[in-house]
Amino acid sequence: MRHTEFWARMDQHLGSSYSRVWADQFVIGVLDHRTASEALDAGVPPKQVWRAVWQVLELPDSER
Repeated sequence: MRHTEFWARMDQHLGSSYSRVWADQFVIGVLDHRTASEALDAGVPPKQVWRAVWQVLELPDSER
């Protein structure tokens, strides 16, 4: 997964305005207590970050 696909999925589920705010503010435990944005900036692969987001948002399996 590329960063562009990650952000497209975020926009799809949270809206284009709120997805960036959420990614900058919501701390996710499985990402070493970082936000999605912090994890991506630290080099965590977008696919791994998406899986953490998917789990937190309790999205259906089809969105994994």
